Amino acid sequence: MAKTAANDDATSAQATAGPPFEIDRPRRHSMPFVFASPHSGRDYPAEFVAASRLDSLSLRKSEDSFVDELFAAAPTNGAPLLKANFPRAYVDPNREAWELDPRMFTGKLPRYVNSTSARVYAGLGTIAKVVSNGEEIYAEPITFAAAKRRIEATYMPYHEALRRLLEETRNKFGRCFLIDCHSMPSVGGPLDNDRGIGRVDFILGNNHGATCGAELTDLIDTTLTDAGYVVRRNNPYSGGYTTRHYGKPRTGIEALQIEINRQLYMDEARVEKAPGFAALKQCLDYLIKTLSEADFMPKAAE
Repeated sequence: MAKTAANDDATSAQATAGPPFEIDRPRRHSMPFVFASPHSGRDYPAEFVAASRLDSLSLRKSEDSFVDELFAAAPTNGAPLLKANFPRAYVDPNREAWELDPRMFTGKLPRYVNSTSARVYAGLGTIAKVVSNGEEIYAEPITFAAAKRRIEATYMPYHEALRRLLEETRNKFGRCFLIDCHSMPSVGGPLDNDRGIGRVDFILGNNHGATCGAELTDLIDTTLTDAGYVVRRNNPYSGGYTTRHYGKPRTGIEALQIEINRQLYMDEARVEKAPGFAALKQCLDYLIKTLSEADFMPKAAE
C-alpha cells in the first residue's frame, strides 16, 4: 500500500499544521471503488483553537473520530482511501464550497455565497458556527478573508483529489463506486430531526436511490444485517453534498454514504476508542473484502 499526501504551500501552511489530506493507495487498484473519510481529521490549527470559546475536547465532538481507521482495509483490498486531515469544525468538506452563515462574519459576504441553505440555518455550513451539540464555536465574528483562505487551503484540494480519484477509477474500470464514510452520535442531537431518539447501528444514504443503485446498497445492507447489525436507509441521513454532487449513476459514478453509530466503537464523551472497536473493524474488513469479490463488479484489466 502506497501513501501520498497533498503538497503544503504557503497558504495551506497558514491554515493547518500539515497537508490537508492523505491518500492511502493500494499496490494494485483492483476494485472499482474509492473510499473517503471527510470528517475524521484531527489536525487542529493552534490559531483556530485559540479563537474558539470551546475547549479542545468540545471541538472534537464534531469529528467522525477514528472512521479512517475503521476503513483502513480498503487499500489492502484494492481501493484507495482518501482521508481529510483538517477537522470538520474547521472546514466541512461535505458542504458546498461557500455555504456560510452571515451572522458569523464581519461585513457583507460575496453574492456567490449560499447563505440560505438548511445547513447554514442550523449553523453547520462549510465553516461551522456550532459543534454537533449546538454550542457556538467562536468567541467573536471572523472575517470572510480568513474563511476564504481556509476553504482554498483545505476544501478545494480535498475535492480536487476526490474528483481525480473518481475519474481515474471510472477510466480504469468503466464504472466507479464512492463510499463516503461517516459516524453519527448514538442519540439525535439538538440540531437533528430525531432529537433525543436512539439510533440504529448503520444508516445507508443514497438520496433515496438517486445516487446509488440497488445492487451495491442491497449488498452492503445484507452483509451488515447478516453480521447482526441493525441497518436503516436514508433516515435521518440520506447523503450529504459529496453523495449528491458525485453520485450520478448515468455518468458511471455511484455514491453511497455510510453512517456508523459511534456507540458501537467509541466513548462519545471522552472521544476514545471503546472495546467494541476491534469487532466493528473486523466486520468492516469483511464488508470491504466482500465488495472486492462481488460478482457484479467489473474486474480490472490484467
